[in-house]
Amino acid sequence: MTRLRQRFIQDMQLRGLAPTTQRSYIHYVFQFAKFYNLSPEHLDLEAVRQYQLYLLNDRKLSPESVNCCTSAIQFLYQKTLEMPWGSACFPRVKRPERLPVVLSRQEVEQFFHYVTGLKNRAVLMTCYGAGMRISEAVALRVSDIDSPRSLIRVEQGKGQKDRYVMLSPRLLGVLRTYWRAAQAQKLLPEDEAQNPHRWLFPSWRHGHLTSSAVDQACRDASEKCGLHKRITPHTLRHSFATHLLEQGTDIRVIQVLLGHSRIDTTARYTAVSPQVIASAISPLDTMGARRRP
Repeated sequence: MTRLRQRFIQDMQLRGLAPTTQRSYIHYVFQFAKFYNLSPEHLDLEAVRQYQLYLLNDRKLSPESVNCCTSAIQFLYQKTLEMPWGSACFPRVKRPERLPVVLSRQEVEQFFHYVTGLKNRAVLMTCYGAGMRISEAVALRVSDIDSPRSLIRVEQGKGQKDRYVMLSPRLLGVLRTYWRAAQAQKLLPEDEAQNPHRWLFPSWRHGHLTSSAVDQACRDASEKCGLHKRITPHTLRHSFATHLLEQGTDIRVIQVLLGHSRIDTTARYTAVSPQVIASAISPLDTMGARRRP
């Protein structure tokens, strides 16, 4: 490992970047250096600019991927190499604004009918029933389930923030059924049987179930269920938020449940809910209403 790479990793650790972000940044910076066959400390802003154009025009990468690469390179130069280059020196590619894919309640029920595996079904129902990210759901521990208060504790979710989400009676029933079946089938490690902090969804190897394993189960069910929509675990989270909004739940409550830092991130669900749009009253209908005797 080079000294620069080691310092780069240490800087990311000191600033609390998530392990997945660290791996992504290391990959992008390595590809950047490999492209020029030079250490990044010997490259300048023009090299960064040309590499961005290469990714966009030659590699045909998405704006999201190009911007992620730019963030990694920016971190390297600003934090590790301590270059006096401001954020304006690292322009971002404008991303097209797309509405999230949302399933109706009937489509959600149809989708779950095709999910195979008791553990996969329990994890995906947690994503929909509590609006959790897949990375948060697979990392749950038994002690995070607070059934007396009907809450689930999410420890160190995105942005390294703790929060509570709802635990509905039906989801609690699903988790209890899964847990009893897992114990009966001896799917849980014997040495962890009495540990209250054990993983709720353990892997058969070590640690907890991986997000990629659940993603694959989700793709399989999506292909079989006959719905012409791309369904991912995050689609279930989008559907959770939209259905809450249609039920009249305050958008600030939804913001807290989803763990959004900004309200405008949550507000985009109003654009995908036809019920909310249809129930809005046009100002034309209220014009002149106060003048009537």
